[in-house]
Amino acid sequence: MRPRMTQSGLAPTHPVQALDETGAMRTVRIAGESPLTLKVDGHEVVTLMTLGTHPEALALGYLRNQRLVEDLATIAAVEVDWEHETVQVRTHKGEGIAHWQEKLRHRTVTTGCAQGTVFSCTLDKLYDQRLPQVPVYQSSIYALLHTVGRRNEIYREAGAVHGCALCRMDGTEAQILYFVEDVGRHNAADAIAGLMWLEGLEGGDKIFYTTGRLTSEIVMKTANMGIPTLLSRSGITHMGLQLAQDLGVTLIARAKGHHFLVYNGAEHVIFDAVPGLRRAESRG
Repeated sequence: MRPRMTQSGLAPTHPVQALDETGAMRTVRIAGESPLTLKVDGHEVVTLMTLGTHPEALALGYLRNQRLVEDLATIAAVEVDWEHETVQVRTHKGEGIAHWQEKLRHRTVTTGCAQGTVFSCTLDKLYDQRLPQVPVYQSSIYALLHTVGRRNEIYREAGAVHGCALCRMDGTEAQILYFVEDVGRHNAADAIAGLMWLEGLEGGDKIFYTTGRLTSEIVMKTANMGIPTLLSRSGITHMGLQLAQDLGVTLIARAKGHHFLVYNGAEHVIFDAVPGLRRAESRG
């Protein structure tokens, strides 16, 4: 059963005045950024800096990806109050997070934009699951990049944000199920995780795309959503690569145009649209 939820998304951009290189005053739009303190049954968990467009899904996805709440059915309500900059998650029993003081004591501030956090219990539980081994077609990668490139509305308007997408491939067609932009890629990932949780979507046949770098935190979140393939237009970190190798995540980065690099899971990538080969075949 879905929890009761407010619908308190904020406008993603705001008009401001700025002087351009010619000395002319212009009206431009900038991305929003607001603090949002997450509480579970009154216990403060974390303060997130967010664009604020999907605050309820962000709260749920954060709790899910950090493995602080395991079952959506235990949550009765998610209530956002921007006046007090809080999102209250209320459980049916009102008992909050099991062993919450111990869990919150062991957290690491990560390299995510707007500062992400990872709890020690998150990684411990990840090693208990196995991701499906799914083929990834080169033609599908190109289709996804082409499709997702048209969805960065807030970035094109104001900059200063990252985007994440949950994608499903149908042959060479890429279907974007969710696309979320936020000031931090970890926030966008958590919001997608929350939406998946609400709709009961499994990740085994999906690809997760992000505009940001592939750090250990993003690899963790992708694996926790049960998604076997992670794709980015940016680079990777060494710890992100090591974790992807440990968890079996196919890691594809520096993906722009027809270029990409497969850092892990190359055995799952099917090269069915090699650019040089296609040109040679057309000349023949």
